[in-house]
Amino acid sequence: LYTQTLNKNEFTDRFYDNGDTIKQQLKRNRTTNFLTLKTGVDWFINPNNTFTVSGLYGREKILDHGDEPFFNSDFTKRNRLWQFLEDELKTTVMASTSWQHKFSQPGRVLNAGFNYTFHREDEKYFFTNIMPTYTGLDSFKLISDENVADLNVDYVQPLKYGRFETGIKFRRRYIPVNMQFKPGINSPLDTTAGGQADYSETIPAAYGNYFFDNKNFEIEAGIRVEYVHVEYDVNPHHPVYKSDRYHYFQPFPNIRFSYKLDDRNRLSFFYNRRVDRPNEVDIRIFPKYDDAEIIKVGNPSLRPQFTNTFELGYKTNWKTGYLFPSVYHKRMDGTITRIGTIVPGSTLIYNIFQNAGKSYSSGVELMLSQKIAKWVSFNLNLNGYKNIIDSFTVVNKYPVETVFSAAREDIFSGNIKFNALFHLPAEWEAQLTAIYQAPDLIPQGKTFSRFSIDMGAKKTIQRGRGEIFANATDIANTLRVKKEITGNGFRYTSVDYYETQVFRVGYSYKF
Repeated sequence: LYTQTLNKNEFTDRFYDNGDTIKQQLKRNRTTNFLTLKTGVDWFINPNNTFTVSGLYGREKILDHGDEPFFNSDFTKRNRLWQFLEDELKTTVMASTSWQHKFSQPGRVLNAGFNYTFHREDEKYFFTNIMPTYTGLDSFKLISDENVADLNVDYVQPLKYGRFETGIKFRRRYIPVNMQFKPGINSPLDTTAGGQADYSETIPAAYGNYFFDNKNFEIEAGIRVEYVHVEYDVNPHHPVYKSDRYHYFQPFPNIRFSYKLDDRNRLSFFYNRRVDRPNEVDIRIFPKYDDAEIIKVGNPSLRPQFTNTFELGYKTNWKTGYLFPSVYHKRMDGTITRIGTIVPGSTLIYNIFQNAGKSYSSGVELMLSQKIAKWVSFNLNLNGYKNIIDSFTVVNKYPVETVFSAAREDIFSGNIKFNALFHLPAEWEAQLTAIYQAPDLIPQGKTFSRFSIDMGAKKTIQRGRGEIFANATDIANTLRVKKEITGNGFRYTSVDYYETQVFRVGYSYKF
């Protein structure tokens, strides 16, 4: 598979309290080559036992050509032109084995499996820093070798009015990463921030789920208990960050209870607790320079985000559709987001991952599905909510310690999604999707409204083996991702003109 895309086309206006104004555009053209090979063997030992071995090899070659000019407030002067070439090769090797045992009792099953994955990222950046009086050539090379081993055992026990599921899972993950900078003339790179950093995680977990169903009730109740131990070892020569680690042992329950008022109406309650752990790239200590003046950096002190979700809903069905209104509330502890700060005397912005305290979302959602005629049906989703982000204070340690504090903020927001399906003559099928997102709140700023319309059509041919299709995304060319960020001593507004308006035609054939 070969693709060419406009990966980024972002215009940013930066304003500083001292009166400085900088306007920039970041354009990123991407060429990608994919190769994936899969193989596997299923051994049916007997009617009750099956053994499977499979393997995968994947290769992804990415070439990014980037241009980022910087201008003064009225575009009469170009302060700088930053250009880069990213040359990245991703290699994945995966081996899996599994065993399934079916007991004589129908539905009673034992599954066991082991999976090992190796994923290498060989990434090189070559920068050209064009200034009014000189041109500098800088580069860096990063190698990341991810090793993941997963073991799982799952058991299903059928019951008279439902079933019980239980199992254990174990994961061991190790990612050594090495970054080497090669500076040029008057290099803007922080060459001291390279070196070795090793990420490791160990996660044993156990779970149990109970499903019950009769003419009056449906119950799905379960719990997952996991222990997580994460270590991040930083080389002792890094000027800012030190080695860090965290661990927790916590339960994550979930319950869904439905009361059947009659055959067409039911009342339901849902509760869930989940965790979002930081990825290795989120805590990675190395600054990224694809944007030369809004620099992204990881944070080894980043911790998981925990979310509790409550929902109460009512669903009524009729012959040609259904209506499902609900109210919900979400509570997030340790909200993960990037926080931007500047160093006194500099216009560089450092965007660093932080835990921005507590945030909440409470709202009303309405889902409607209706078949209007044999040839057309639609789904409509309306969602209105209030977002609240509590006051918080964080410390960005890179490149020097900088404190950022934000007061409590809230906003009423929402979104609308409409989807229509058409069954047309001559075995044609078509789909229309429209999405609107109202302005919303994010830590340190807000996002603006956005809207898009997508369309597609397909037709099955050659007795079901072939298919021709055509689709178009963002046909009105209205999808813009715009946000505003306010920090201590600066603010900026960015608009990303993604490659959203794309028209495709194609043909597929099944052998």
